Amino acid sequence: MLSAPKLGFAGTPEFAATILEALILVDRKPLVVYTQPDRPVGRGRKVRPGPVKQMAIANDIPVLQPQHLRGAEAADMLAAFSLDVLVVAAYGLLLPPAILITPRLGCINVHASLLPRWRGAAPVERALMAGDARTGVSIMQMDRGLDTGPVYLMSACEISPTATGMALEHELAQRGAAALLACVDDLAGLHPAPQADAGVTYAHKLTVEDARIDWSASATGIDRQVRALSGRLPAFTFSGETRLQILEATPSMDGATHHEPGTVIAANAREGLRVACGTGAIEIKRLQVNRGKGLPLLAVQALNGFKDLLGSGRVFRAEPC
Repeated sequence: MLSAPKLGFAGTPEFAATILEALILVDRKPLVVYTQPDRPVGRGRKVRPGPVKQMAIANDIPVLQPQHLRGAEAADMLAAFSLDVLVVAAYGLLLPPAILITPRLGCINVHASLLPRWRGAAPVERALMAGDARTGVSIMQMDRGLDTGPVYLMSACEISPTATGMALEHELAQRGAAALLACVDDLAGLHPAPQADAGVTYAHKLTVEDARIDWSASATGIDRQVRALSGRLPAFTFSGETRLQILEATPSMDGATHHEPGTVIAANAREGLRVACGTGAIEIKRLQVNRGKGLPLLAVQALNGFKDLLGSGRVFRAEPC
């Protein structure tokens, strides 16, 4: 019987921690974990270890947190572990060519899309915002390109019409872990298939502009934006000079055609907090007001506390005014 491969792991957020945990649970604990340097998080901006680092420490796995992997020193440090494979999942740092060839069987990536669609940094959010009906995960041999390497295995799933970015990412992490475990022990005998030339799209890194709500868009499009971004970079708008983060909403295609996009067309307990869009309207279910404690609130709570910002007839805009 062949011995289990000597693994390393590189990842940072919760998506990657789910995959790392799956390896540990089946006795494929990596010899080393690479993760990004600790960052300040939350309103208090306290520096905290990420999910992968926490998982590694809890399981007595050595952790390395280089600022980058360029240069001979980084490759020599990785070579010291004599790895068969480096598993990469949402690491967030570029792997130079010298790193890619250091493990005996190279580096494989657990990517949250059906390649070649949504190569790049934000495949889950881009799939949701584009209105894709399905997505999945790909286990890919890494090469010098951006998610261009040949694919060992894919696992597809349908996207629910009400899926959020966080929920879909969690499902894909679980699928990615299962797909990885199905092939990681047999990589030497597997032959990954080249990606198709057609259907390439890029999931560019999310920016503040991706979260800014353009009320002239359709209710369907704004709903997708809110659901995609609610857990990481919430969609936002302004009432006057006050920023509102929209955390949960539902679309309606009725009753808003004669209102300026962004107009609050209902603001009461019976009708909820409804806002006109370019086509249709959305009902805001939960939001965060950048005033006071700035806590997430149900719409009915926000209506009671911020009538000056959310009253009927107010017009939400993309910029403060």
